[in-house]
Amino acid sequence: MASGKKEVRSSANGRKIRAPAFLKNLRGVRNWKEAGAWLEWRGIEDIECITPDLAGVPRGKMMPTSKFTSNTSLSLPSALFRQTISGDYPEETGDFRYDPHDGDLKLLPDLSTLSPVPWESDPTAQVICDIIGSNGQAVPYAPRNVLRHVLDAYEAGGWKPVVAPEIEFYLVAQNVDPDYPLHPPTGRSGRPISGGQAYSIAGVNEFDDLVDDIYHFSEQQGLEIDTLIHEEGPSQLEINLRHGNPVELADQVFMFKRTIREAALKHGMYATFMAKPIQGAPGSAMHIHQSILDAKTGRNIFTQDDGSPSQLFFNFIGGMQHYVPRLLVMMAPYVNSYRRLAPDMSCPVNNAWGYDNRTTAFRVPTSDPAARRVENRLPSSDANPYLALAASLAAGYLGMINGIVPDSPTEVAANEGSVDLPRGLLEAVSLLEQESAFNDVLGREFIANYCGVKRGEFETFMQVISPWEREYLLLNV
Repeated sequence: MASGKKEVRSSANGRKIRAPAFLKNLRGVRNWKEAGAWLEWRGIEDIECITPDLAGVPRGKMMPTSKFTSNTSLSLPSALFRQTISGDYPEETGDFRYDPHDGDLKLLPDLSTLSPVPWESDPTAQVICDIIGSNGQAVPYAPRNVLRHVLDAYEAGGWKPVVAPEIEFYLVAQNVDPDYPLHPPTGRSGRPISGGQAYSIAGVNEFDDLVDDIYHFSEQQGLEIDTLIHEEGPSQLEINLRHGNPVELADQVFMFKRTIREAALKHGMYATFMAKPIQGAPGSAMHIHQSILDAKTGRNIFTQDDGSPSQLFFNFIGGMQHYVPRLLVMMAPYVNSYRRLAPDMSCPVNNAWGYDNRTTAFRVPTSDPAARRVENRLPSSDANPYLALAASLAAGYLGMINGIVPDSPTEVAANEGSVDLPRGLLEAVSLLEQESAFNDVLGREFIANYCGVKRGEFETFMQVISPWEREYLLLNV
């Protein structure tokens, strides 16, 4: 963020202009007057007004800057939030039904998210929008609003969550035929990179130019990368973000995914956030580090005055153990997600917890008492960041208010043997629907809508004949 210094710039007629500090900010515009000045200062011609749908896909409208600043009413059809990842509109179940009139929902720009779009050839900006109804109320099934609803529960308890996501993804060679498997791209050495490159600097250096563009694009948008590493899989990278407010961090993950895809395309390859894109290789996760502050004092409530863990710390873990398996469909949202949750891979398949034990679902990293936190290692990188954060924080919140006591910490490898989690999408959907404790913290309308969409996606998946079926059934049955 910019300091309070003034920047001097010459106008077209040569007159010196003194710009207020906010014009240099990449993010943080506070009102429409500042937005207009911010856009004019950068010569922005077009605005992308975007919002995440249930899958986390950016949806919205693009318009000239003059139209954006003229108080134009922006709207989207409500059907976009009932759409499957394949573009279908399933019939819903439970207490929610699709509205055949498909009324419009309004896009309300969050001006604090206004930022440039650095990969566009013409000067373009983007802004994340909230979704409200014609009555001006937040639409309960819009992902950003679902996360805010969970944060409202924390605020009512006098608490303030802090999160830090870690996002894994694969770089793969461009492949226009979905019937063919994905393969690692060719790096600067001229050879496709192999697996077993965890934390390898040489592995990252294979894609130096691409990584430079990721950093450059991120800096231009005001997105803060903490670290970038090569992970275990071939051409699998991980970006760690700095800790902060959950909505702001979800916004950053939302924008990072788009940024990384655009940078990869510039270099003739794909970046994929599929949970399990390559058979036999590790899956991609979105680990979430979580701590809770006292809203008044700013003190980490996971730690007592003497530095020892608090009872609320253990209750938070107890809530994760009890509720996360019932919320898993919000962290593992597709059929492919459950291919990652397999034994003997670098992924937890349980609801165990432990101190600095990476084989558990809930890891407590080694830290100073003031930084005590819980890492949720179950979410996959294909998850909508707003919904994954909402689900993870909801589990911990319910654990704290209900005083749930966790199991003893696990000191052995816990990701081998049986899977103690839902093994498929439909099982996970049913668990979400059956838990009444989620109705208040997440909202009944969201749950019914989300579960209906997930069932619709499963039915679409069932229409596809897989290579496994052709290999083993074609001539044998």
